[in-house]
Amino acid sequence: MTTPDLIGLFIEPLERIDVQYMITGGVASVIYGDPRFTRDIDVVLALEQSDVPELQAAFQGGDFYVPPQESMVNEAARTGGGHFNIIHRDTALRADIYLVGNDPLHAWALQRRRRIELESTPIWVAPLEYVILRKLQYYQSSESDRHLRDIAMMLRISGDLLNEPALQIWLSRLNLAGPYLHAQRYSPS
Repeated sequence: MTTPDLIGLFIEPLERIDVQYMITGGVASVIYGDPRFTRDIDVVLALEQSDVPELQAAFQGGDFYVPPQESMVNEAARTGGGHFNIIHRDTALRADIYLVGNDPLHAWALQRRRRIELESTPIWVAPLEYVILRKLQYYQSSESDRHLRDIAMMLRISGDLLNEPALQIWLSRLNLAGPYLHAQRYSPS
């Protein structure tokens, strides 16, 4: 089960600043699918170099490890999309921050993110198609059945939210049609 702490620790500060974000990864698969425990939250962030001081200020106070400003500026400058972590010191819970850069899938998904309320907190979550596509990519690189299980459960529980034509376009672009068929046939225990 995802803990409310992940939302309270990492998303509430993002809600207070003017930077577009969306939750993806394990937390998004829990939102769209079957509850399971996760100790981290994956966030796609549209962070400009000029936004770095405001992001750092949102996590000030010594409770978090936040990368040095220079490192975050360098990551924000990567055209392919940067990456860094923010870690809560007391719990070791972690936010994996992925920056949009010029990744067309990130940009597409950020335009289609969904606003939902979780535990009475409004949050932005990636569209179901994006979460499935990223899970398929993770499956391709790791061959972990956990990703297939997550996809199967998301399809079972939230399949009515799926934009099948959009998903098919991205499956073709990313060469993921085969793994998607595998995920559709997967039978979670």
